[in-house]
Amino acid sequence: MKTLAVSGKGGVGKTTLASLLVKLLSKRKVMLAVDADPNTNLNLMLGVEVEKTIGQLREEITEDPDAIPDGMSKQDYTEYQLQMSIVEGSKFDLIAMGRQEGPGCYCYINNLLRVFMDSLAEKYPYVIIDNEAGMEHLSRRTTRNTDFLFIVSDTTRTGVLTAERIRKMTEDLKLNTGTTCLVLNRTAEVPENLRENIARGGFDHVVTLPEDKTISEFVSQGRSLVDLPETSPAFIKIKQIAKEIGV
Repeated sequence: MKTLAVSGKGGVGKTTLASLLVKLLSKRKVMLAVDADPNTNLNLMLGVEVEKTIGQLREEITEDPDAIPDGMSKQDYTEYQLQMSIVEGSKFDLIAMGRQEGPGCYCYINNLLRVFMDSLAEKYPYVIIDNEAGMEHLSRRTTRNTDFLFIVSDTTRTGVLTAERIRKMTEDLKLNTGTTCLVLNRTAEVPENLRENIARGGFDHVVTLPEDKTISEFVSQGRSLVDLPETSPAFIKIKQIAKEIGV
């Protein structure tokens, strides 16, 4: 099993990259996509409906413990509901984390969720995690034991500095994130004025992902990026990147 996580500041194209990776890896075997962003939208890019997020499930169980059927333990009921929250497809499965709304204690359910996610992930050859913007997911340790960490940035100094901070935080928190790859989105080459900043970032790989009008058209039409044509410039580049870094 290989786990790939996608991170970066908001608006740089994290979910687009995650969707392209799903398209690529789901061509090999059925894999698992995890939308770890509270602002759930990976499913929209992949063209599937999410009926219930993990966040909503946590709220329901916490607010109404009497909903658990007689003769069923809280753990069994929670695990059953977690299993039912998986969106199953022909090429990939998806689970959406959603947000935690209430002020109550979710420790018990969160511990069950962690165990469930670990056991669930082991059933798939590939797991792709689309993280929330910024660095909070790292401080919460929701990105643990990944094989590849893709940190997406635009071609701004702010974006690159954020990417550098994310990579450094993985070290500070002693997270096992495997290979780190800086992805400069919507550009054909590394801008000259950012090369010094990028060089000191300590990334294992630095790659670019070109602007792709086909992606914009698919998104505006509400079409799944899994159905992008093989001639899509961004998809061609993703295949090249994956081969180069050993995905």
